[in-house]
Amino acid sequence: MKTKKELKSEYKQMKFPMGVFQVMSICNNKSLIDYSLDMESKWNRHKMELKFRNHRNKDLQNDWNEYGEENFVFEVLSELKEKEGENINYNKELKTLQSLVIEELSVENFY
Repeated sequence: MKTKKELKSEYKQMKFPMGVFQVMSICNNKSLIDYSLDMESKWNRHKMELKFRNHRNKDLQNDWNEYGEENFVFEVLSELKEKEGENINYNKELKTLQSLVIEELSVENFY
């Protein structure tokens, strides 16, 4: 059995997919485009806030309440790979990537 220290060390060494993703309503094609160092955790946070009717984006929350979870999709738009041995501000890189993705998609229906 592994100790807490070993488990903690293993967790810190895990690499999570980071990038830009969207939460889109298939009823009205409105999208929330977001980014994260850990996209799966961020998507889970969005889902939990929506399920508990406490999401900070009230328009998204209203549509979620009206259309239901089954009418929303989570889609990875762009993934950022970690570069070994370099000191990079990934949050800054992801914010820039988010802007580029929004510009490239020319989406006008945002939450």
